[in-house]
Amino acid sequence: MAQVQYYGTGRRKTSIARVRLVPGKGKVVVNDRPLDEFFGKKTLEMIARQPLALTKSEGRFDVIAKVHGGGITGQAGAIRLGIARALLKADPEIKPTLKRAGFLTRDPRMKERKKYGLKGARRAPQFSKR
Repeated sequence: MAQVQYYGTGRRKTSIARVRLVPGKGKVVVNDRPLDEFFGKKTLEMIARQPLALTKSEGRFDVIAKVHGGGITGQAGAIRLGIARALLKADPEIKPTLKRAGFLTRDPRMKERKKYGLKGARRAPQFSKR
């Protein structure tokens, strides 16, 4: 018998998370490691779990996430978006709740590119009168 699974993709900065929700006890695994071991910071764990806590789905689904690219904060944000999108597929009724909290919005902020003639994106070479 095929097990029901819900998929969601989350992106933030240069991080990409592929999230899979399967019915279970509420275990969260990121890159084959438990969530607390992967991040090591309670704030990042909280960010990743926010959609589950908001929709009271913490004990209903196991979360399996594969994430790569960027730093740990971007990865936590990507996992949050992926979980929110997967929850939406599992139960379309919770869309207003997730949307009001801002969990379905992709954060568009990216690193600005370096421009020619400058030392960085906006940093100009040092000015000297002589």
